Amino acid sequence: MSKKIQAIRGMNDLLPEQSPVWQYVESCVRALMETYGYAEIRTPILEQTALFARSIGEVTDIVEKEMYTFNDRNGDSLTLRPEGTASCVRAAMENGLLHNQTQRLWYQGPMFRHERPQKGRYRQFHQVGVEAYGLEGPDIDAEVILLTARLWRRLGLNEHVTLELNSLGSSAARAAYRETLVTYFEQHRDVLDEDSSRRLSTNPMRILDSKNPDMAPILADAPRLMDHLDDESREHFEQLTTLLDSVGIEYRINPRLVRGLDYYSRTVFEWTTDALGSQGTVCAGGRYDGLVEQLGGKPTPAVGFAMGMERLILLLETLDVIPDDAQPGLDVYIVGQGEQIHGTTLQLGETLRNALPGIRLQVHCGGGGFRSQIKKADRSGAQLALLLGEEEIANDMVTIKFLRNDREQVSLPQDKLTEQLPELLGRSF
Repeated sequence: MSKKIQAIRGMNDLLPEQSPVWQYVESCVRALMETYGYAEIRTPILEQTALFARSIGEVTDIVEKEMYTFNDRNGDSLTLRPEGTASCVRAAMENGLLHNQTQRLWYQGPMFRHERPQKGRYRQFHQVGVEAYGLEGPDIDAEVILLTARLWRRLGLNEHVTLELNSLGSSAARAAYRETLVTYFEQHRDVLDEDSSRRLSTNPMRILDSKNPDMAPILADAPRLMDHLDDESREHFEQLTTLLDSVGIEYRINPRLVRGLDYYSRTVFEWTTDALGSQGTVCAGGRYDGLVEQLGGKPTPAVGFAMGMERLILLLETLDVIPDDAQPGLDVYIVGQGEQIHGTTLQLGETLRNALPGIRLQVHCGGGGFRSQIKKADRSGAQLALLLGEEEIANDMVTIKFLRNDREQVSLPQDKLTEQLPELLGRSF
């Protein structure tokens, strides 16, 4: 017997019993984006490798160790997208969306990183992201934060997440700060772990993001980027916090918040939770005013965020805040038996779907006796079973069996069914 083929490690199936929760969250996100006037954009999952190397940074962990990269038959180096911002910028530039325009865009879809799989982190994962272009003031920074805050309220998470803020300043201010940081960490090289020692020469600001408890004392005393900001960035950050104060958004300034991608500047933020252990970041984003120019376009201010769907759904499940109606079952299951039944159950199903748009209805297929069919109706989760036997067909009737309570079954004329079903189900159509 040949060996069974299984899914690639870290790339998981989404099973039918899981799909309703995903659909619930996706519908909440889509409705939210519409209320804020953000338009959906969909980009390919494959891009030229150079797009991510130039945007994310060649010395970042993502580009060095985590990207799925290969040469196609033409010898071109292609990469499965590890994040959505670079693809969104490429698409906006290529299709003329940025010339003398502002854009508010959002996307959702799979991303790919070769990381060690763990709960809430997978090699194929799904992100929802927002990108806004052409707006340089702190008001748009505040808007994307307000948008996420409204999503937390909609999902019942607002009491379980915390907003953390920082500013990375301009590229010139960061360059000067980088030298100060390297000098400081050089004095404590004996305390640095392997990752931090490597980052000292490549991306020293990432050392500030270390979770190694042995390094906590030197990180606490490290120079603060906030003390090295240029005047414009400091004013931008102060205006942002004033706007957030004015609308009642609580936040914590975290001077060690740096983000892992090279393209960020000025505002950076994360929404974190303590309900998921070490996987505490639920949503992260910030400004990346230099990225469009870095990829060959004209200087364009930009801000955005991304959130991982797997981690967000894990948080909803952990906190048990998924509403019951987020996982709706069937309303009706139609069963039938007898020589005259052929086609009748299917016809009744189509009649009800025509008359009651939105009814969740399944018609039994595959034959079998009444008892086995009713067992399947019960296992389907339907509220009602509609029974059609020879007697019902002869009299143009249908028998209704209540599957979720102890009511006696009743019989109705078939032409009264569409009128009575909404009341029997307790919902309108």
